[in-house]
Amino acid sequence: MDAAIITTYRCPMRCKMCNIWNNPTKVSEEFRPELLEKLPKLHDVNITGGEPFVRDDIEDIVKILLKKADRVVFASSGYFNDRIVKLFEKYKNYPQLGIRISTEGLSCKNDELRGRQGGFDKGLSTLLELRRMGIKDVGFGITVSNHNSPDMLQLYELNRNLKMQFATAAFHNSFYFHKYDNVITNKDEVVANFDELCQRLMKENSPKSWFRAFFNMGLINYVQGGRRILPCEAGNENFFLDPYGNILPCNGMEEDKWFDTMGNLNEQSFEEIWNGEKAKKVREGVAHCPKNCWMIGTVSPVMHKYIKHVIPWVMKNKLAVIKGGRVDTEHIPFFHVGNNDTQGLGLNNPNQLCECEKDKSE
Repeated sequence: MDAAIITTYRCPMRCKMCNIWNNPTKVSEEFRPELLEKLPKLHDVNITGGEPFVRDDIEDIVKILLKKADRVVFASSGYFNDRIVKLFEKYKNYPQLGIRISTEGLSCKNDELRGRQGGFDKGLSTLLELRRMGIKDVGFGITVSNHNSPDMLQLYELNRNLKMQFATAAFHNSFYFHKYDNVITNKDEVVANFDELCQRLMKENSPKSWFRAFFNMGLINYVQGGRRILPCEAGNENFFLDPYGNILPCNGMEEDKWFDTMGNLNEQSFEEIWNGEKAKKVREGVAHCPKNCWMIGTVSPVMHKYIKHVIPWVMKNKLAVIKGGRVDTEHIPFFHVGNNDTQGLGLNNPNQLCECEKDKSE
């Protein structure tokens, strides 16, 4: 099971596609690190915010999560360079600890969209220092909007040449971001740039990059308004813990569509919450969610779970590239597995195909 730990809603950035910074938590409201002792054994954990490094007790949080999880990765603006380097210096012998610096493009574009001059330079210098220290699981993460998809390709090349990881997303609306007007209007340009990223990823020698091409093909489908390629099983395969101690299925809910929590970890054990009636109700809400979110926190678990459906697409397109062809991003698959037939009803991408029959064994 995977988890995202939202440590705070405080943030020094002023991002145009996210209003978390304008809705901060108070320090007194944020969970104490000891609360994390109640969590079960986990696979992947994402430490996020807001900006997690605004917390003075972030090392206490990391110390507990490293005992709980196989892998722990920060999502950070990189703004607090000294704090980040100091923590990773202390834990440099823990290869399961990594970080992604959120960056919206190269220097000018990033600083414009994230609202802080010098933000790109801080992020890049942080990553370069971590690489010098020998930290391997580091890289940039970009959220694509109307304004920065060309920069995504340049940022990818920078990551590739520095031998770092590269994460992608497209902006979404949700309670978490406090945004409800994030809409990609220049779809053709954004889709073309995601398509080009898929072509470059599939040309790499790393199988991890080939599966990233699948994920980015899913982002093309999201931008085009299609139903999720794979089902969302938030609240089953993953959960989010917010700064107040609430257990949430995801961070993509919108109040005017549906919103619910599974329980509060300050008041119950994790097992009581996870197996309780409220959790069952939340999972039913997920099973009939009208949205088509495609974010790594809820996609990665189902890519692993339904890997036998993903592998044929990956191998087919890798073979096509080897033969001098292209990754097919024009014909988008739709897999009849899990909750997929009851989610995102009413959404439509004319390029999306129903390629796979329902697997009765799932």
